[in-house]
Amino acid sequence: MKRHSEQSLHEPDGWVIRNPWKRLAVIIAAAALTAAAQTLLSAAERQLTHASHGHILTNTGVWSPDGHWIVYDVRSDAAGSLFDGHRIEAVNVETSQVKLLYKSKHGAFCGVATWQPRGTKIVFILGPENPSADWLYGPTHRQGVTVDFTKPGVALNLDACDLTPPFTRGALRGGSHVHVWDASGDWLSFTYNDALVESDVRDVGVAIPAHPVRVSKSHPRNHDGNYFCALVTRTTTAPKPGSDEICRACEEGWIGANGYVRNDGMRQRRALAFIGNVITANGGTVSEVFVADLPEDLTQPGDGPLAGTSEHRPCPPKGVTQRRLTFTTGRKFPGLQGPRHWLRASPDGSRIAFLMKDDAGIVQLWTISPNGGAPAQLTHNARDIASAFSWSPDGRSIAHVMDKSVCVTDVTTAETSRLAPPSEDASAPRPEACVFSPDGNKIAFVRRKKAKDGEANQICVVFLKGE
Repeated sequence: MKRHSEQSLHEPDGWVIRNPWKRLAVIIAAAALTAAAQTLLSAAERQLTHASHGHILTNTGVWSPDGHWIVYDVRSDAAGSLFDGHRIEAVNVETSQVKLLYKSKHGAFCGVATWQPRGTKIVFILGPENPSADWLYGPTHRQGVTVDFTKPGVALNLDACDLTPPFTRGALRGGSHVHVWDASGDWLSFTYNDALVESDVRDVGVAIPAHPVRVSKSHPRNHDGNYFCALVTRTTTAPKPGSDEICRACEEGWIGANGYVRNDGMRQRRALAFIGNVITANGGTVSEVFVADLPEDLTQPGDGPLAGTSEHRPCPPKGVTQRRLTFTTGRKFPGLQGPRHWLRASPDGSRIAFLMKDDAGIVQLWTISPNGGAPAQLTHNARDIASAFSWSPDGRSIAHVMDKSVCVTDVTTAETSRLAPPSEDASAPRPEACVFSPDGNKIAFVRRKKAKDGEANQICVVFLKGE
């Protein structure tokens, strides 16, 4: 109960609670919340994969639309931190059948796969084939490709790449990463690092099926793409301290299945929430929640060339608006905190969820409206949220890992419930992913399990209705 010591009991304005009766009431309430977090729901866990190599899930979009398959990539190391896999596979939830979807060749690595929510396409990262000393796999040297579940083995370029001026509108000049479909299965978001200018700056981009993009073959690494790509965030290497300028944009998520309703009552159909790094007045770096509202047409240039120049990275299209939502520099623990996670919005688009420490230093779930306002603390648990998370399709729950267990938090009651008790002889679910199925009855995650040659990361599913 260390968390509930007198030093951690504060009123909203930060003052220690001196009134003994009020302090007792807070202690009772905190104990009730801790007990609620220990609630155990009846759920069954099943291990789906058993091969001795590692298996890694992306933080979202791993389920087929019918909920029968889960897509993943393979890694050699125990932790799954090395991007050195050569296969994209899918496992059947009912039979544990494994289907090979793509095997890379000529020394290329592949991984981080997500499934089109209303179709048969799967998108993933592909590193360079025939890598050379000056073109090894890395943030600036990778691309997105798609493969059709019904036609495995054939990868089609998502984004085009043009590394020589004059640069081609709709093409990139660097590497794209973590490609995620919107709810319609038409547009995709991704993070991006430019290979030509300020390669350590990360941006968020969007790929749309406007038309194929053809580029010249004046560079051996140039290639065509089937989607038109544009960067939709505005970053700078030297943000003004204390301003809303950012030096990094990443970990984005689409807002709502059909956007969100603005304060003026109009619907913003397409928007992305993302994490932006700002510089504080004293020179520190803090991660905050930002939103990029997108127009329906991303092919029109704004105040700079979409393709960029030899001196500048690509500029956002006309009509893109970037806004800061959180202002946390004055908090005891400023900025977003916890394990690496991606911002995820409720299906109705009304709330964006993220992780941040409370005043006791515990990583909790928080939400904020895409229209701004004060963040709302959702969970009040005694232990950290320990993974990326996902919303249930009905918007009533959020799945995540906490205290070595897969858990769900009810967004109405804020009650966190375990789906299985922690086991001393089982490793904790890994932090990368905890993903609801399309029907909301299952959650996919990764756990270390014994295999023929030691231990390996395996794909597991917990069935909320005990299937």
